[in-house]
Amino acid sequence: MPETSVTDTLVSFSLEGGLARLTLTRPEAGNSITPELGLALMKASVRCASDSSVRAVLLTGAGKNFCVGGDLKTFKEAGPGVGALIKETTGYLHAACSTLARMDAPLVVAVQGAAAGAGLSLALLGDLVYAAESSKFAMAYTAAGLSPDGGSTFLLPRMVGLRRAQELTLTNRRLSAAEAVEWGIATATVADDALLAKAEETARTLAAGPTRAYGRARRLLIDSFDTSFEAQMEKEGTAIAAASVEPDAQEGLDAFLNKRVPVYRGTP
Repeated sequence: MPETSVTDTLVSFSLEGGLARLTLTRPEAGNSITPELGLALMKASVRCASDSSVRAVLLTGAGKNFCVGGDLKTFKEAGPGVGALIKETTGYLHAACSTLARMDAPLVVAVQGAAAGAGLSLALLGDLVYAAESSKFAMAYTAAGLSPDGGSTFLLPRMVGLRRAQELTLTNRRLSAAEAVEWGIATATVADDALLAKAEETARTLAAGPTRAYGRARRLLIDSFDTSFEAQMEKEGTAIAAASVEPDAQEGLDAFLNKRVPVYRGTP
């Protein structure tokens, strides 16, 4: 049994052996994002970032699709209040995205079906992203007369280049799983029936690794695009020096010198 298991009506959370599993649980609507789902995801992400026993996170979606984006039906029904509703939704979503991007625990994402709109944004957050062979990736925002959110305009150009990001954003071209790998959006394609097993295997391997070193590396990478070469090296020097005095680094060094497998605990 999981050490901790909480099933929210919109986002489920379970924790076992250092691996936290977040699942979007609105399959009847393609796991589309409402303010309520955004809030649930934000709360779950904060839990992942603040609980030192969480050493890796696996993000999945229930049902046929990973996430089809924002709930356009809910947005339409809001009438004149749609602006306020979307602002609330993005507020929660963006807090979740920022937290997931900057936590120590690495993030593995498993994508089946559609990853569109904010679903693509969530996929882009992953350190490792596994795509089912039948999955599709699309920006989709301008098809509904909307502009992007979820950090996609920051992450997408950095992953695929500006020209390709412009094409995906303005034409809403759908990428196959193989194309998503070729373009740098996904890490690898996996047979549909093997997707969750592969993603969980990788996430469990990461959960046994040096969590705080992972966190420093993740933040260095995401900050690197807005930092000069010299400033980035200064950040690297500060980070590696801080890491070196922690138990995991001492364990890693000793294991390397003594030709044994290290046993990391992920704690300071």
